[in-house]
Amino acid sequence: MKELRQLRAAKVKEADAILKKAEDEKRDVTEDEQKSVDNLLAEIDKLDKQIEAREKLEAQKVKIASYREEPTKEKPEDPSIGMGKRDIKQYSLIKAIRAAAAGNWRGAELEKEASDAVAEKLGKEPRGFFVPFDWMAERRDMVVGTDSAGGYLKATDLLSQNFIDLLRNKMMVKQAGATVLAGLVGDIAIPRQSGGGTAYWVAESGAPTESSQTLEQVTMLPKSVGAYTDISRKLLKQSSIDIEAFVRNDLATVLALEIDRAALHGSGASNQPTGVQNQSGVATVAIGDNGGAPTWANIVQLETEISQDNADIGSLAYMTNAKVRGKLKVTFKNATYGDIPAWGEGKAPLNGYPALVTNQVASNLAKGTGTNLSAIFFGNWRDLIIGQWGSLDVLVDPYTGGTSGTVRVIVFQDVDIAVRHGESFSMIVDADTT
Repeated sequence: MKELRQLRAAKVKEADAILKKAEDEKRDVTEDEQKSVDNLLAEIDKLDKQIEAREKLEAQKVKIASYREEPTKEKPEDPSIGMGKRDIKQYSLIKAIRAAAAGNWRGAELEKEASDAVAEKLGKEPRGFFVPFDWMAERRDMVVGTDSAGGYLKATDLLSQNFIDLLRNKMMVKQAGATVLAGLVGDIAIPRQSGGGTAYWVAESGAPTESSQTLEQVTMLPKSVGAYTDISRKLLKQSSIDIEAFVRNDLATVLALEIDRAALHGSGASNQPTGVQNQSGVATVAIGDNGGAPTWANIVQLETEISQDNADIGSLAYMTNAKVRGKLKVTFKNATYGDIPAWGEGKAPLNGYPALVTNQVASNLAKGTGTNLSAIFFGNWRDLIIGQWGSLDVLVDPYTGGTSGTVRVIVFQDVDIAVRHGESFSMIVDADTT
């Protein structure tokens, strides 16, 4: 469809150029020119018919899809806008930022066209401009004058291949198997069966009692997460490493980390999505009124809570932080006789399952008089759903830091978190690792 429209636009432009040439030269159109214009008009009419046919076909596809009895499809539509490899290679976030800061998109036509295409597909206008990729952001000032905040990037003989990255928490929920729905447009409702029919024993001439399934919905609504960074104009001009990739990767990592954290601990309040810890139906294995040291029995109980609800299928794994791992390595399965640590070796070190470690899992929880308590999760991570709406929305503010020559880049991403079944997860939220 896009290629047909582009071809039609080219034909219109070509015909217009022929007529305009004659008009500028203040003469009549020659016979050959008229013939060329007529041929172009014929081709335009043909393209119009092809475009109209394609539009009708797409409309029929939508209508057919609406007739299906499937109440939802978890595979979202392709969020791309049809950019070719060459356009993707030429696209520049820094160029878009400069254009937005100056309020002049001349020289950044590709970036403006991409933003407009995303806006048309999403059916909404951006705060600044849309980026046709999943870009994220971090709140961190970067200036040339301060070495640790950007100055180290300005150098004559900079070994950019040896650039030292920031130590960060590990993003784990996707690695654990969480389901990611990208490119969403409207609100999402995923049907869920919450109850089944009932079987009855009957006499030879008897009839079973009527029963029916119970259905409900898991809904997802977009919630915005955002951050910003201040970039100096000098840094954009003088950095000898690929500053575009540096800014993109740094910002993307931090925003992704916050989404990862919210998937585990999101409160469901103050505009946050609801993470596993606060989802209804998730079983809690309590250690003590004020928390307590985790034991082998506690770890096994996490598995039992899920198994007794028939949810011990799928991408099963434990997830906790480094403090708990250290504690369980010196906690024995049998405190009286054995010297076998609860946390073992290999790919399934905890109770025969994989155990992922990230400091995204909280270690600052409180219970009773207990403080600095840690969480331990176990579950089918495939039942954790992360929904992402649209593209990254970038707002460029050249005024806040105008006196110091910096450009503030603010980014927003719409996401939500849900679980198919709360029974697919269990957790400890009062583990004392001291």
